[in-house]
Amino acid sequence: MALESLSEKLQNIFRSLRGKGRLSEADVKSAMKEVRMALLEADVNFRVVKQFVAAVTERAVGSDVLESLTPGQQVIKIVNEELIHLMGDTVKEPALLPPGEISVIMLCGLQGAGKTTTAAKLAAKYRSSGRKPLLAALDVHRPAAIEQLKVNGEKLGIEVFSMGTGHAPADIAKAALEHARKNGFNLIILDTAGRLHIDEEMMQELRDVEKAVDITSRLLVVDAMTGQDAVNVAGTFDQEIGIDGVILTKLDGDTRGGAALSIVSVTGKPICYVGMGEKPENLELFYPDRMASRILGMGDVLTLIEKAQAAYDEKSAREMAEKMSKAQFDFNDYLEQSAQLRKMGDISELLGMLPGVGGQLKNAQMPDERSMRRVEAIIMSMTPYERSHPDDIGVSRRRRIATGAGVDISEVNRLIKQFGESRKMMKQMSGMMGKKNRFGKFRFPFS
Repeated sequence: MALESLSEKLQNIFRSLRGKGRLSEADVKSAMKEVRMALLEADVNFRVVKQFVAAVTERAVGSDVLESLTPGQQVIKIVNEELIHLMGDTVKEPALLPPGEISVIMLCGLQGAGKTTTAAKLAAKYRSSGRKPLLAALDVHRPAAIEQLKVNGEKLGIEVFSMGTGHAPADIAKAALEHARKNGFNLIILDTAGRLHIDEEMMQELRDVEKAVDITSRLLVVDAMTGQDAVNVAGTFDQEIGIDGVILTKLDGDTRGGAALSIVSVTGKPICYVGMGEKPENLELFYPDRMASRILGMGDVLTLIEKAQAAYDEKSAREMAEKMSKAQFDFNDYLEQSAQLRKMGDISELLGMLPGVGGQLKNAQMPDERSMRRVEAIIMSMTPYERSHPDDIGVSRRRRIATGAGVDISEVNRLIKQFGESRKMMKQMSGMMGKKNRFGKFRFPFS
């Protein structure tokens, strides 16, 4: 997560508070001084930091907190509530018209913020919720942007409307609207041109598009890696054309992430979505409460559950639970689970959503895409019989599998050994779970 460094610092600060049986006003103010430095280092706007620290301090030095049995926990609770308030309190989705009418979302922003990629991700997200989206290429200054939108649309099976570079963006927007009316689309996403810097020509193009078609929602796409510049860009765009919300991209990147904590307070506009990776499903609704929990090391179990539900259907989950209960899990199942897990995202990111786990992962060696692919190559070198009967894979078979996968036989031996140990553990766990089931205290997930 982009705010990992901030999260680690805040958790260290509050760990020291929790270790004290009683807190004095001086303890709270000293901790808040450290919080202030941590926020500034995370590139949070200095005015936002000042207001945040003042709000927390005012609430935390009250007698209800200082004289409570768990003053450290009370301070953390206050910080959590103020972080949520800082980032907008509630989820704010962009306004759309009823499905029977055509909604138009205009994406704007500077070049390099990720507008074109985000346009395709947004279209995929709305399609999954029942809309019929049309992507419209309005960046007439960069033929590469038009081609990129076409490629992204083709990958996702979403139609892209384009008239090339020889027409004004406003005319393309009008033609896209007419095309949508004739072909049953009820959502148009306009991918507009950006510049390296804000200039009058870009703003005028956007104003012309607004005059040509009725815009339902104006969403600004900003790069979280630009820090305070992202906040400044948001403020300028809102002043020049008026925006309804922000999409923050690259929040999974190597960035201090202060924009996520600053934009709402500075601009008064909500963060609607955040980009947490390159895949279409990595565009997520922004939940202020979940982000606050992750920053404070409390995890984000709800998002983890939602990712699992999106990747797994109930039938396959039931079947897998049944196989695990009988220790019948084989290498075919491993391949299936690996594919499902990859849909959910990066493993370290997923584990970081578990309460208390994120900080422990810092120096841990997590399986990456390359190591998972290596294991899959070994499994794919097995015959169908071998994948279904792991216990029957003898020495000669292991040599052939190693040769086919291009690995040393020791890697094949290690995989088969680990797999066998996992099955034994599943069998032991299923026995314990079976006992609990008889008392009605345990059920397999989705059962």
